[in-house]
Amino acid sequence: MNAYINRVLEETKKRNPDEPEFLQTVEEVLNSLETVIEQHPEYEKAGLLERLVEPERVIEFRVVWTDDAGKVNVNRGYRVQFNSAIGPYKGGLRFAPHVNLSVMKFLGFEQTFKNSLTSLPMGGGKGGSDFDPNGKSDAEIMRFCQAFMTELYRHIGPNTDVPAGDIGVGGREIGYLFGQYKRIRGAYENGVLTGKGLSYGGSLIRPEATGFGAIYYVCEVLKHENDDIKGKTIVMSGFGNVAWGIATKAAQLGAKVVTLSGPDGYCYDPDGICTQEKLDYMLEMRASGRNRAQDYADKFGVKFVPGKKAWEVKGDICMPAAYQNEIRMEEAEQIFNNGTKYYIEVANMPTTNDALYYLMDKGLIVAPSKAVNAGGVATSGLEMSQNSERLAWKAEDVDNQLHNIMVNIHAASAKAAEECGLGYNLVAGANLAGFKKVADAMMAQGLV
Repeated sequence: MNAYINRVLEETKKRNPDEPEFLQTVEEVLNSLETVIEQHPEYEKAGLLERLVEPERVIEFRVVWTDDAGKVNVNRGYRVQFNSAIGPYKGGLRFAPHVNLSVMKFLGFEQTFKNSLTSLPMGGGKGGSDFDPNGKSDAEIMRFCQAFMTELYRHIGPNTDVPAGDIGVGGREIGYLFGQYKRIRGAYENGVLTGKGLSYGGSLIRPEATGFGAIYYVCEVLKHENDDIKGKTIVMSGFGNVAWGIATKAAQLGAKVVTLSGPDGYCYDPDGICTQEKLDYMLEMRASGRNRAQDYADKFGVKFVPGKKAWEVKGDICMPAAYQNEIRMEEAEQIFNNGTKYYIEVANMPTTNDALYYLMDKGLIVAPSKAVNAGGVATSGLEMSQNSERLAWKAEDVDNQLHNIMVNIHAASAKAAEECGLGYNLVAGANLAGFKKVADAMMAQGLV
């Protein structure tokens, strides 16, 4: 390993001993950069990597709110403003019990490269809280969002930091957050958040964007392999908006998603989640707040496997779209033994590093989440453009832009890997392509 990279990794581990998720993504990214670091010795002199792995700003705060019984509750809120070299901080807000500083830092670091890949002027950031919206009433969620924004508003703005939704933060939560921001600021700055409702500055295609973009990326991978998505079987995890977008676009293009999953287990539907009734029911499942995959099996009479993951099911393409590190060595071995050819990450860092390298070593074509799921933030960037222009684009215009962005992300990743002598290595290629734009901007702007 390059001595400079190794030194930065060791220093990062010493400074962040209790942040495993962050250390995992830093190691995965920096290990991909060896060739370009050796080509640019000026990076070491400028301390580029040391600056790259350190957030520009970390904001941590308490969130105090009352539930419907009048009980006072205290949660912890975060906003990690990781890198603003190429634009204002941009990245989602996540409300979930697993949220902590390590998770926020890993997501913010990944977001920096993901946003760079879109070619839109957006820096990287991420935020959220360990608040769990599941089982909460609308009034409780509103009060929490208002309390959260009462602190967050000081740190965000259309030209500073533009949050969006993520796990646990959908259209309802964005609406409550925006309403409180507007109340405090006394101004209608609708560019401060993305993922908004259509009635107040949102963009068409946004709920579907991450899933649609993932399938557009898959199509480019298949095209490179002289293959086609039509007739392919997709094994997928999750059942939220991203999974719904994947299933919807796959069905439109003649493929079929045969699994979905939740914390209770997975469903296997050999006929595919292809009909409008099934796709619409996925939205009902998410909106119900029950967080149960079994509801799908009960509704359509298909197989439900409690307490297990879907990766024992054979498919042409595997698309983990649920949460980080759901694919460990055990699941990676199942995927390989099933004869899967294409492993397409969709959730943020769904694969442990050892499992990721195992699948690559076994000859699967592996695509990393920072490239595959960039369609969501790309469409958020398009929403920012519409807000600044005071325009609302047609659905087909947004979809065409999204499609072109995903085609270009794949092309840039493949080209970056090839130029460094790494062949068709999309994991390294995404890191290299994302890094180059950020590095150039950081070098141009001096020691800031």
